[in-house]
Amino acid sequence: MNTETLLEPNEIQFPELGWKFSIDPTAFTVFGFQIQWYGIIITLGLILALIYVLPRMKRFGLDSDRAIDVIIGGVLGGIVGARVYYVLMKWDEYKWDWKAIINTRNGGLAIYGGIIGAFIVGYIIARIRKVRALPMLDITALGLLIGQGIGRWGNFVNQEAFGTNTDSFLGMTGGTIQRTISGSMQMGGDMYEKGLNMLWEKPVHPCFLYESAWCLLGFVILSFWSKRRKYDGQIFLMYLAWYGAERFVVEGLRTDSLMLGNMRVSQALSAVIFIVSMLLQIIFFAKRKRDPESMELYVNTEESHHLIEETRRKHMGLSHEDAKIDGIDDDELDILNDDDDDFDEDESEDGSRILGGDDSDDDDDDEDEDEEDSPAEDDDEGAPEAAESDGTAADSEAEDKADTADEKSDDNKEDK
Repeated sequence: MNTETLLEPNEIQFPELGWKFSIDPTAFTVFGFQIQWYGIIITLGLILALIYVLPRMKRFGLDSDRAIDVIIGGVLGGIVGARVYYVLMKWDEYKWDWKAIINTRNGGLAIYGGIIGAFIVGYIIARIRKVRALPMLDITALGLLIGQGIGRWGNFVNQEAFGTNTDSFLGMTGGTIQRTISGSMQMGGDMYEKGLNMLWEKPVHPCFLYESAWCLLGFVILSFWSKRRKYDGQIFLMYLAWYGAERFVVEGLRTDSLMLGNMRVSQALSAVIFIVSMLLQIIFFAKRKRDPESMELYVNTEESHHLIEETRRKHMGLSHEDAKIDGIDDDELDILNDDDDDFDEDESEDGSRILGGDDSDDDDDDEDEDEEDSPAEDDDEGAPEAAESDGTAADSEAEDKADTADEKSDDNKEDK
């Protein structure tokens, strides 16, 4: 091989498109410590996912204060799980080299390991913080699609996770890619052992690009559908089917697949995830059609409303009554509408209350009418006596009129 024809290590090309880039995987150095673009891009994907997810917690009936603890735990569990999964699959390369095991700046994270780790840690914290798992998985799935769609560009910078040779107009190559192929195709090399037939001078499939585009498209579709979901967990199941289908295809193109014997682990796992997800969706669809009430969304439950209201009052620092009066106009979930409870409390205090009002209201109305009938020139001290006098006179006149009417009636009877 004539090494003079190899591209520079940091050079990346898309020959059919005429695109050329030169990207150093190291973004900058701080006190001698190199900060890699890979880590920056992964972090950017995480931040964008949080920006989208956190304001939409209420749509899924979740209290953001509690859910953020689950997210933080899930992120940490995901990072650890992704690295552990990758290292275990390549244990012969990492065994007993602890520094290499914890060094993730140059890649080496497995997405399925991340999902498993995030699920385990997130579920434990969700139980502790009283966060429902299924709606949490739904909103998390949307965040995962954002994070994966952005994070895959870290593979582009590192020139890794590429596929077999291709003549496609999207084919890419690069100095690091060429050197990886050249070294791995030597006897005893990783690609040679897998039986691949790779040519370093030809372009390869940009698998990172396929997965990034698929995940971002999935985010748009599932985000739209999330407003119309029929049951908790549906978005997560759709995510598993969507991602599983893509990963099964793309994993078959990759040259760096984690292997278990002659089996591509991620490809086999993707097939299982896709099938199980589709079966569960069919089962839940039939169950909901048969008994819709059994599949009630958590966002519509009293428990969800209570927890969100509790946190809102805590943030506002207001009493229950103040929160109800001041916050009900902008209450998206109508969680502060507890007029029935207020009625019950008032009724228990005053047995005379009747649906539209109480005796005290009637008394007030009578007093107002009496005050209007009283002379305007009376002073404040004489007003009560005048009102009482007028009331007595009015009663007397009414009795006289009634007696007169009775007498006339008797006279008429006698005449007849």
